[in-house]
Amino acid sequence: MKIIHTADWHLGKNIEGRSRLPEQKLFLEDFVRICGEEEPDLILIAGDIYDSYNPPAYAEQLFYDTLKKLSRNGACVTVIIAGNHDNPDRLTASGPLARDHGIIMAGTPGSVVPEGSYGAGNVTESGPGYLHMDLKGEKADLILLPFPSEKRLNEVFLDETEEDLTRAERYEEKIRSIFADLAGHFRPEAFHIIVSHLFVMNSVSDGSERSVALGGSYMVGGGVFPEDADYIALGHIHKPQKVPGLPRARYSGAPIHYNQREINHPNQILAIELTGDTPFIREIPLPVYKPIEIWRCKGVSEAIERCQIHEGEDSWVFLEIETNEYIHEEDIKTMKKLKGDILSIRPLIHGENDTQQYNPGEAEELPFEDLVREFYRRRFGLEMNPESLDLLMDILGEEDK
Repeated sequence: MKIIHTADWHLGKNIEGRSRLPEQKLFLEDFVRICGEEEPDLILIAGDIYDSYNPPAYAEQLFYDTLKKLSRNGACVTVIIAGNHDNPDRLTASGPLARDHGIIMAGTPGSVVPEGSYGAGNVTESGPGYLHMDLKGEKADLILLPFPSEKRLNEVFLDETEEDLTRAERYEEKIRSIFADLAGHFRPEAFHIIVSHLFVMNSVSDGSERSVALGGSYMVGGGVFPEDADYIALGHIHKPQKVPGLPRARYSGAPIHYNQREINHPNQILAIELTGDTPFIREIPLPVYKPIEIWRCKGVSEAIERCQIHEGEDSWVFLEIETNEYIHEEDIKTMKKLKGDILSIRPLIHGENDTQQYNPGEAEELPFEDLVREFYRRRFGLEMNPESLDLLMDILGEEDK
């Protein structure tokens, strides 16, 4: 059985208020092309299709258009679960209409997939959290566990007086129990596949993913998974990786870099071939559609020169400028005119971490304008721009009136 595994698309996500839609379109075009070339029997999308509970209409339309292309007229079955960023009800609302295209959706833990035909696949038996499928002469048993927050599980009672460790242990035990119960539906003659969206302990999470659960209580150990699973498709962590100690459990990673911390991660999707023994897992690399770059320049002149050199290049830029001087508005306009995709310009002030102390008693005797100058000098290591100081004093004068 041939499988494609992906996750964490985050359709509709921005960077510093700038749209990533053009990059997401390019990825989805590549994804459809790759799936057409690979001809998988099963596509697994392990959560975080969208970036928010209320995704923009263009993101939803892009998702639906992509699903229709992936189906190859129903020849391929696509299984989708909700992540922590997804609205489970909104994600699965189109489920009944998607069946003809071989699309199976699960929004919450314990979801029941209706039995019947899904394109070339046939769900012969299902219950809360699991399904049995016949697909092109092969049998597959799937466990589907969408993002299992305490709220979505709706069964884990959290005592606010308990220590975090106790809550985490109880949460992990609940997840372990869920998987153990569902694994009881695995048939000896079928492939055993798990699709979930959660954080497995010792995985590396440096990236865009932000915690939405209490403390670290939704982090679980690798021992929660059944030992007889043939493949475990995970989402939630943006850095692609193997789960330590679990060679059959993989995070596909996000297909696009979503912030500066992710720029060293490879972008990829996974192709898996199940033969009954050890799965053959192949990483299919994706291009960086628009790189995120961090430029560090010594002074405004060097920053402007670098913008001139790279004028017209398609990249997102976080610009850091070492300076002891105020960066004038005209210089900022010049840099942004040359390099339109500058996301931020951050002055790196020499001595900005200076912790020199002064006598508060002396400060009480100073005029407010001098206090502002002193604060600015100590905080940023340079003199406050006169225009800014005048504007501040004018505003305060209006307040007094």
